[in-house]
Amino acid sequence: MGRRQVPTKPDYIKWLLLAGAAALVVLLGGYLAWRYILPHSVAVDRYRYPIAGIDVSKHNGDIDFSMVGDDNYQFVFIKASEGKTYKDEAFGRNYERARDAGLKVGAYHFFRKNRTGQEQADNFLGAINGKPLDLPLVIDLEDDWGNGATVSRQTAIERVMEMVNILTDKGYQVMIYTNFDGYEKYYKDMLGDHDLWLCSFTSPDLLPTMPHRFQQFSHEGSVNGVEGKVDLNVFRGSKREWNHYLEQVKQPG
Repeated sequence: MGRRQVPTKPDYIKWLLLAGAAALVVLLGGYLAWRYILPHSVAVDRYRYPIAGIDVSKHNGDIDFSMVGDDNYQFVFIKASEGKTYKDEAFGRNYERARDAGLKVGAYHFFRKNRTGQEQADNFLGAINGKPLDLPLVIDLEDDWGNGATVSRQTAIERVMEMVNILTDKGYQVMIYTNFDGYEKYYKDMLGDHDLWLCSFTSPDLLPTMPHRFQQFSHEGSVNGVEGKVDLNVFRGSKREWNHYLEQVKQPG
C-alpha cells in the first residue's frame, strides 16, 4: 500500500475557510428565506377578534397614538428594556402618549439568555419605574443565533424562572411572548401558569388548542400614526372578555 498523505497546515486552513464560507452561505440563505420568502403576516377577522393592538420600540420612531386609537386599535405593548442594562430610550415618551390617547398599555423586556434572571428583572423594574400598567409585564423569550446560542436550555429556563419569580413577588402578573419553537422549548412544560402571547402567522381560528391570550399575527402592519411597518396583535376574545381580562390583571399595590 502507498503511504498515506497527511494534509499540510495550509490545507487545514483552506478547509476551515471553506467550511466557514459554507456556514455563512447557509446562515445567509436562512435569513433571506425568513426575510423575503416566508410569510410575515396573516389576515385576521376583526369582527371575530375586535380587540387589536400594536407593539413598538424606539425603532418605530415618533408615534401619534391618538391616530392609532382612531384607527381602531385598543392596546399597545411598549419595549422597556433588554438584557442586563439596556433601556429603550423611547419607553417613557411612548408610555405617556399612549396613556394620554386612552390605549391600554403593557411593557415588555427582551430576554437575554446569557444574563441572570435577577439582573434582567432589576433592569426591567428600573425601566418601568413603578408606572401603572394595564396589561401584564411581558418577557420576550426568543431563540435565535445571536441570543445566547451557547447557553443550555436548562440554564435558560432557570434564568427565566428566576426573573418570573422576582416580578411576581413584586406583585406583577407576567406574560411570556414567544413563537412555536419557544412554546415547545420553554413555555409548555415550565411556564404554562402564565399568560402566553404567541407570534404566529397562522389565523387564530386555526389554532383552537393553543392557550395564548394574545397573538402577534403580522410584522408588516400599516397603522395610522405609525411611520413604516409595525407589528399587529389581537386579543383572543370578545369585547366583554377583554373588559373582564383587564379587571383581572394583577399589579402591585
